[in-house]
Amino acid sequence: MTAPSTSPAVRADLRCLVLAGGLSYERDVSLRSGRRVLDALRAVGVEADMLDADIALLPALKSDPPDAVFIALHGSTGEDGSLRGVLDLCGVPYVGPDARSSRLAWDKPSAKAVFVEYGIPTPEWVALPHDRFSELGAVAVLERIVDRLGLPLMVKPAQGGSGLGAAVVRDASALPAAMVGCFAYDQTALVERYVEGVDVAVSILDLGEGPFALPPVEIVPSNGVYDYAARYTAGLTTWHAPARLSAETSAQVVKTALAAHQALGLRDMSRVDLIVTPAGECTVLEVNVSPGMTETSLLPMAVQAGGLDLGEVITRLVMRAATRPAG
Repeated sequence: MTAPSTSPAVRADLRCLVLAGGLSYERDVSLRSGRRVLDALRAVGVEADMLDADIALLPALKSDPPDAVFIALHGSTGEDGSLRGVLDLCGVPYVGPDARSSRLAWDKPSAKAVFVEYGIPTPEWVALPHDRFSELGAVAVLERIVDRLGLPLMVKPAQGGSGLGAAVVRDASALPAAMVGCFAYDQTALVERYVEGVDVAVSILDLGEGPFALPPVEIVPSNGVYDYAARYTAGLTTWHAPARLSAETSAQVVKTALAAHQALGLRDMSRVDLIVTPAGECTVLEVNVSPGMTETSLLPMAVQAGGLDLGEVITRLVMRAATRPAG
């Protein structure tokens, strides 16, 4: 679908509350995202404020409810559906997927199971809770994983973002350390077959006329792995927006990303992370329901590459949420 025009007639009394911060490992990134969203809204004339998701939030929502909330929280607070469920209870509408679909996307093994059900390509995987890993014997389990999935492997938390706790394992001897590092961030590790290729992110928006994809963004980390440092440290990653893909491959990437967004039942916006192999095949890694909005984040890059204005896009999303029945 072609991107619609963004030039909303901003309601004179429209009020938006941006939620940012939280207590996850991604707090600092969230605060940066929140400030950028706040500035973008104010730049187009929207009255906006920013709060943390702490003990002061519910009293503030009760005493002075906004027209809509923009969730710029990353990690579990903003993405596992729990906060969205509380906003539903409070009768406060918000931008982004609802609690149920957010919860599904947040848990990577569950999301991958949906992809398989819908015929959407995703790397073969196994999810290992820490308790089962210990009870069954770490050495035996790891040997079986390598026998089944081969090498290299990607190890990452089953729930989490920003590349925290993620590692590429090219030698079986490095797998135990990768598992330990992963378990520092989550009780369940997702181990999947590593797919060599180009990292691509496709941001999906729905401004009221159906979901459409922004231009794919190609990610080229200097160390070959798009980890936390590569995402948020200037100079460690090069991005190309739009991605350097053939027209045919780009169309397939967009089609696959839209299919993943819709299979999970998402709305408003998401970011789908994929790998494109040298043969031009694409496979979905994961879907983020609260994409970063920092100066090195992928959705804002895609918005710019699509010739749209970030403030106007966010305003359209806020206005859409404000007219949607809460809960």
